[in-house]
Amino acid sequence: MTHLVEALQWVLSAESWAGPGGLGVRTAEHLWYTLLALVLSTAIALPAGLVIGHTGRGRALAVLSTGAARALPTLGIITLAGLAVGIGLKAPMIAFVVLAVPSIIAGAYSGVEAVDRRVVDAARAQGLSPWQVLVTVEVPLGLRLILGGVRLATLQVIATATLAAYVGAGGLGRPLFLGLRNHDYAMMLGASLVVIAVAILVDALFIAALRILRRIPGIH
Repeated sequence: MTHLVEALQWVLSAESWAGPGGLGVRTAEHLWYTLLALVLSTAIALPAGLVIGHTGRGRALAVLSTGAARALPTLGIITLAGLAVGIGLKAPMIAFVVLAVPSIIAGAYSGVEAVDRRVVDAARAQGLSPWQVLVTVEVPLGLRLILGGVRLATLQVIATATLAAYVGAGGLGRPLFLGLRNHDYAMMLGASLVVIAVAILVDALFIAALRILRRIPGIH
């Protein structure tokens, strides 16, 4: 309990948020790493997941490969990537993308597959092309599951982005590792609390967005 009180005091201290190494800058770096990883992951995984869900082709391979990717240790990937590309942001970004891709792919093909096939058949009967069926029917109707995959990937990256500091990048891992090295448990626990708070806040934004989507006709 003493460490928790000290950690809260450290987090609430103005000095902890000030300067280039303060929590304000580190939190902004943490969010930037998360956003960049999600943009890259979505660009890779979302089209693949939508095509798999729409055509049904490659689903077994996707399940196996995404399951295998989830089993990979993130720290191990960062270490190997660091040996290949050096210290800095490139190595952890590779690991974050590998971490986020499976959830986004799974959410995308699950969302498309969950759409009532009778609705899809009716759209095809009206003369819609496969692309039009995907964009105007399957994606809107499966959007909640698709966003659910992005939501899960986002929370995974936020939780793991602390490891960026392991290879010399920034983020909230900096004060966490610094506290661990200096046996400053207030700093270490305080940085962890900020990561948790960021994850809760981002998750709340996703929940709010999903609730808004429920009110839009044609979105399920």
